[in-house]
Amino acid sequence: MKICWLHTYFCKPSNRIQILCIPRKELIMKPLLLFVATFTLSGTSLLAQDSPPNAMPGKCYAKCLMPDQFENVTEQVLVRAGYKRLTAVPAELEAGVEQLEVKPAGRRFVTAPARYEEVEDRVMVKSPGKNNSVYETVTENILVKPEEIRFVVVPATYKDTVVSYVVEAAHSRLEVLQPAYESVTERVEVKPAGVKWVKKLADATCRGANPDDCYVWCMVETPAEYATITKRVNKGCDGSGIADAGCVKTVDVPVKTGTRTVKKLVKDTYIKEEKIPAVYRPMTIRRAKTEVAVADATISPEYVTVKKQVMVSPPTVREETVPAETGPFTVKSVKKEAFLKSEEVPAEYITVTRRKLVRPGGFTAWREVLCPDRMPAYTIKQVQTALLKAGYFQGTPDNVMGERTKTALARFQKDKGLPAGNLDIETLKALGITAH
Repeated sequence: MKICWLHTYFCKPSNRIQILCIPRKELIMKPLLLFVATFTLSGTSLLAQDSPPNAMPGKCYAKCLMPDQFENVTEQVLVRAGYKRLTAVPAELEAGVEQLEVKPAGRRFVTAPARYEEVEDRVMVKSPGKNNSVYETVTENILVKPEEIRFVVVPATYKDTVVSYVVEAAHSRLEVLQPAYESVTERVEVKPAGVKWVKKLADATCRGANPDDCYVWCMVETPAEYATITKRVNKGCDGSGIADAGCVKTVDVPVKTGTRTVKKLVKDTYIKEEKIPAVYRPMTIRRAKTEVAVADATISPEYVTVKKQVMVSPPTVREETVPAETGPFTVKSVKKEAFLKSEEVPAEYITVTRRKLVRPGGFTAWREVLCPDRMPAYTIKQVQTALLKAGYFQGTPDNVMGERTKTALARFQKDKGLPAGNLDIETLKALGITAH
């Protein structure tokens, strides 16, 4: 009638495992008290009493405290957001030649003089008379060309004046400022908080025959683990803290001017009339002092032919428009306004490795294992040979459950999804070994 707790050599030092051995002769279901300090976490508690269910005499059972299993998961953490890099493309100016006015439009007068034709006229130089008539000699002016009006054009007068003109048109210039960045630290969880079982001394005054009887398993919290990363945050350019705010400024480029000389009208042209006096020809006339009718005259009158200018058409004036005078000047006009060209700048990331909980640890269920006194060297050699064939054991089987065998067995159990740390019946079956 013996119930004993033994420490197996299969468990890793950090995974303390106990084996319950039950003799074949007699099985007494005597409760074993495992003094466990219970910490309530997420509604979980460990009962103070525990024993293998349906235990059979002559067999050994074990449970092992297995740690949490984690896997490394890499994750990209944003440290700087993507943005658009802006480049200011200046306005495109085009030089050309423009005809600008140097003298304003005006008018002019075109005159035409009076037109005359020449005619002959008979002028009496001796009047009719009788034989006894007394004549007297007089001088008379004979009109040979009548008075006329002549139009005289007085030209306009101008004054040279310096005026400004647009050499380069007004346009806009874009200025792109670089935003201010602020470094912000942030804690990123790389391993979640959890719980683990820790073996602690229950009572400092414990004087048990077996030192392990003085220890209890305590569930303690394990804090989360964090990594500190530095992010660069775009705060803009205007102090508002908004990304890219105020980073583009529009600057008005004023017009550029030059000077040119133009003729400014001082006095317009006008018409002045001039009178040309009539033209006369003096002639000597013999005239009877007593006038005698031609029919009664015994002395016939005498005539002289005189050439005269007779106006056919009067003088005329015609007004014409004189176009403005221009000259070539080089000017620059806006061919294409300034604009922004954007280029996508990708976000920046850093790689953070997180520890992801794959399988929570804890005490395993009771499982049947080989009893230490029933694990002959032959069985160990069978285990080593099977692990060697499976590619887990290196070297020559030596029938000793050493560190190489334990490591190979743990790797095999992990890959096959078996409880690790014990050489249980399930593991033997997986290795193709029949348990006796």
